[in-house]
Amino acid sequence: MAIEFNTRIRDIPSYPAADGYALGEHVALLASNESPEVPLPDVVAAAQRAVAGANRYPDPSSSLLRSSLSDRYGMPGSRIAVGNGSCEILLAAGQALLEPGAELVYAWPSFSIYPQLSAASGARAITVPVNDRHEHDLEAMVQEITAATRLVIVCNPNNPTSTALPFEEIKAFVERVPSHIALILDEAYCEYSTLDDPDATLDLLDDHPNLVLLRTFSKVYGLAGLRVGFGLCGSEEFVAAVNQVRQPFFVNVAAQAAAVEALRHQDAVAERVERAVVARIHIEEGLARLGMQVADSQANFVWFDLPEDVEEAAIVRGLRERDIIVRAGTALGRTGALRVSFGPPSHDQRFLDVLEELL
Repeated sequence: MAIEFNTRIRDIPSYPAADGYALGEHVALLASNESPEVPLPDVVAAAQRAVAGANRYPDPSSSLLRSSLSDRYGMPGSRIAVGNGSCEILLAAGQALLEPGAELVYAWPSFSIYPQLSAASGARAITVPVNDRHEHDLEAMVQEITAATRLVIVCNPNNPTSTALPFEEIKAFVERVPSHIALILDEAYCEYSTLDDPDATLDLLDDHPNLVLLRTFSKVYGLAGLRVGFGLCGSEEFVAAVNQVRQPFFVNVAAQAAAVEALRHQDAVAERVERAVVARIHIEEGLARLGMQVADSQANFVWFDLPEDVEEAAIVRGLRERDIIVRAGTALGRTGALRVSFGPPSHDQRFLDVLEELL
């Protein structure tokens, strides 16, 4: 007789992870929105020192990391949640906030982890299509908020569509979400946006206790392999709730140490952003020359529709056969599109050259 599992298991979608991790360095890994730049030497050294004491559990409260984040963002450490990547904080928020009869509102296509929150909790997901510019339709999202709504998520810049909305539009939306509804601004890519100061949204936290700004060390800091994210929260209650539903020791010693050290190198972060913007311009211009309709990227990746007479799967397969890994739009919510992360300049140019050949 087979094991009987929770019936919700059938409804939880598997995260569409990219392939290519077991391949050699010659492969252009342009599928996972990682930084192509390795961690700084001081960051690696800090992680190595921490590993020397790995016989002890990590600090369960991540006190030094939260203190460093407090200094960086000018807010109390008691209002900062940390996690094994920002995904863990999202999943914990789903456990803490959602249940059968509750509703979750988010745009689509957006981050692929969001459907897991509703499926795992038995809540109802309300998905609002992005507009014809691949941006969040905030007015339509407001109209979907009901008495059953417990959580609203806005991904800005949005993954996978790469677009971002300016601070004034985000601020106006935050003010319209009822104060008893949790609102998460998923800002994993905010450092790459040139629309506004990435920290502009910090000013909203004191006036909106229901607000959480979700950020990560996985992207611009280049620590995706260590899995550490954080939430800057409008209230201590959110921090306490997500901690209550998680296992203890949720950020390992190497991740905590590396993140603390990474925060000390903001000049290097700014330089990485500059290089990412250069790559963005290069790829956008190259795609435009090929006749592609490219979304207005404010991230470290681009999103574009393929011509109607071009088969998405054939392009993805052709790139893969030439050692270039990208993300197919079908797996991310829109058939006939591609998401391409920025890599080293040589990989970016190889992608453009091969795509032109395939087209």
